[in-house]
Amino acid sequence: MDYAIQSGLIDEALVHVQAGAGGRGCLSFLRTRLRPKGGPDGGDGGDGGSVWLLVDGSLRDLLHFRQRRRFAAEDGRSGGGGCRSGRRGRLVEVRVPPGTRVYDSSTGELLGDMTSVGLRLLVARGGRHGLGNAHFKSSTNRAPRSVTMGIAGEGRDLRLELCLLADAALVGFPNAGKSTLLRAVSAARPRVAAYPFTTLQPELGVVEVDILTRFVLADIPGLIRGAASGMGLGHAFLRHLRRTSLLLHMVDASESSAQDICASLGAVEQELTAYSQELAVRPRWVVLSKLDVLPADEGARLCGAVRTLLPESLPMYGVSGVSGQGCRELMAAVAAHLDASP
Repeated sequence: MDYAIQSGLIDEALVHVQAGAGGRGCLSFLRTRLRPKGGPDGGDGGDGGSVWLLVDGSLRDLLHFRQRRRFAAEDGRSGGGGCRSGRRGRLVEVRVPPGTRVYDSSTGELLGDMTSVGLRLLVARGGRHGLGNAHFKSSTNRAPRSVTMGIAGEGRDLRLELCLLADAALVGFPNAGKSTLLRAVSAARPRVAAYPFTTLQPELGVVEVDILTRFVLADIPGLIRGAASGMGLGHAFLRHLRRTSLLLHMVDASESSAQDICASLGAVEQELTAYSQELAVRPRWVVLSKLDVLPADEGARLCGAVRTLLPESLPMYGVSGVSGQGCRELMAAVAAHLDASP
């Protein structure tokens, strides 16, 4: 089942691109009063148009490829008499959103990573033009009847895969408070409700720590056990974590013991490792959420108990997206980490 389509975010698409063929050369001879013996005057054809991908900053996902999946450039025109060359075929620009990875569908080869607005990528080169008979004229061949056909343009099937461009990402089990935190620290307004799976697609928000410091924070739909093998909604969006420099693993502290929190951390870590070894070594911080539900002394005691069970090198923060407790400190620490990261 395609959860990406169900949730409204189209982050994968298969398309076919076909470049134009080169135009054929012309076979023609010219005889005039001033040139009684005449001569070959067949012109060359035009080159076929190419297909390019162009990053368009106004696009958010790959939804437009559900309506159109084939893109073909124009063939080059044939040459004409009087040594007239054929017109070059018009190229085609296919617009994609920032963060699109382009793969050859048949070989799996990564052709390009489209990250910057305005970036162009040649995915199908137009065929070269054919030669007219005027091209083959020589001192020993005054009346050549040879022409060449244009070369066919390249054609290929492409797989487009969108990976959101975010500096840090919120991950965790459903109903862990990820969307509430994103609403508290940015202008994003993801859906928030008192039941799991209210977030059905990744949400992005820009966090402004101060007038000169900002970063992009992503809210990834909740994972469940077995997500790496295709269970639940979150597995469809694990690829969006590839570009993030930091993962903020959020755990609901309102109804959990220190042991339960550590078990939850281990379960999500296992899913990330099963999906990608690259994600397994990605910097990850622990964030205990919903501390506003607990009395202040109980919340402090829980944070201390969890801290003793975690490695000393693993950063941990306690926050409340409702009251704002700890949010500013966490975002400032994230910004400092990103600034110090290569």
